[in-house]
Amino acid sequence: MLRVVSLDLDVVKKKGMMKNVLVLCTGNSCRSQIAHGYLEHFSGENIKVFSAGVETHGVNPKAIETMNQDGIDISEYTSNNIDEYGTQEFDYIITVCDNAKERCPYFPSNAVKFHQNFPDPPKFVGTDDEVRVEFARVRDLVKIYCKEFVAAYL
Repeated sequence: MLRVVSLDLDVVKKKGMMKNVLVLCTGNSCRSQIAHGYLEHFSGENIKVFSAGVETHGVNPKAIETMNQDGIDISEYTSNNIDEYGTQEFDYIITVCDNAKERCPYFPSNAVKFHQNFPDPPKFVGTDDEVRVEFARVRDLVKIYCKEFVAAYL
């Protein structure tokens, strides 16, 4: 289910026009990178996707691997800090973890804000196979969310 934190109807009314979307997470290493990949995959050319973290941890190799298993290459993505986008205008801001939602800086814009907390797969403890399964499980949750987001707003 898509959870809207704030809504500006003027932004939503422009469905079909080019949009700037920011996906925000704690370290911009896993969940936000996965969402970035799926938003680009499902939207075609309707959006410019940015992803960032309130910190930067580098793109997690297991996130790259789990996305490759679904046919999406995020190996060239970079881990960016939110401060890099201070002057960028966004139509939508999606936080994908509670920590990022709490620490998200103020953006002086009309961006529509969405929040969906996803589990953090790198924090999962288990065997290598169990960790791979957890990454795939979270990937699939993010995939569904992004597909629904694109259908509803882009």
